[in-house]
Amino acid sequence: MMDYAVRVTGITKRFGNHKAVADLSFEVPPGVIYGVLGPNGAGKSTTLRMVNDIIAPDEGEIRLLGGLHAGREAAAHVGFLPEERGLYPKMRVAEMIAFMGELRGMPARDAARAAAGWLERLGLGEWTRNKVQDLSKGMQQKVQFAATMIHEPELVILDEPWSGLDPINADVLREVVRDQTRSGRTVLFSTHLMEQAEQICDQICIIARGKKVLDGKLADIKRAAAEE
Repeated sequence: MMDYAVRVTGITKRFGNHKAVADLSFEVPPGVIYGVLGPNGAGKSTTLRMVNDIIAPDEGEIRLLGGLHAGREAAAHVGFLPEERGLYPKMRVAEMIAFMGELRGMPARDAARAAAGWLERLGLGEWTRNKVQDLSKGMQQKVQFAATMIHEPELVILDEPWSGLDPINADVLREVVRDQTRSGRTVLFSTHLMEQAEQICDQICIIARGKKVLDGKLADIKRAAAEE
């Protein structure tokens, strides 16, 4: 078994004179739900983009899944849901999800089968032939989640996945995320709401102004806070 799913060591990212992330380190064990928690502007999205190799850190190192470099080496094993949702509004729902699977190297037949399965699982089975633009915002968010998961990644990275979801859809997505770790996958996600972290996380890393405030098992952190 791998030692870690994500290992972030001393990463720093600057945008001009602004230091968005400063000497940040944390480690995500395999098979857990790990939350990066902090207020808006704390550096959460920048951190997840670096983990997914969308942007490169100016300093530090990121390794995934026991030793792979973030980027092309790990891409086939990672699913990423960005905060800025990106869908093809004119495509039919099932076709778009299957297309994302094919982009990740899945045979067309397997991608179509997986797309249908994810739509049923997310309560969208009746919408497979509708165009993406016909769906509500919450439905579109679930479609993008299915597109993130279609190739069965070992590491799932979700940036503010519950943002804009109504309570019912949020509960559906939360249960599906829990199912991923039951299947042995690792989930790394960001949120600005402690309530969301408490509902689902095994471990958390709290950051503010790009710096780590604390990290560890959620149960241990809550216990320590109660004793103070």
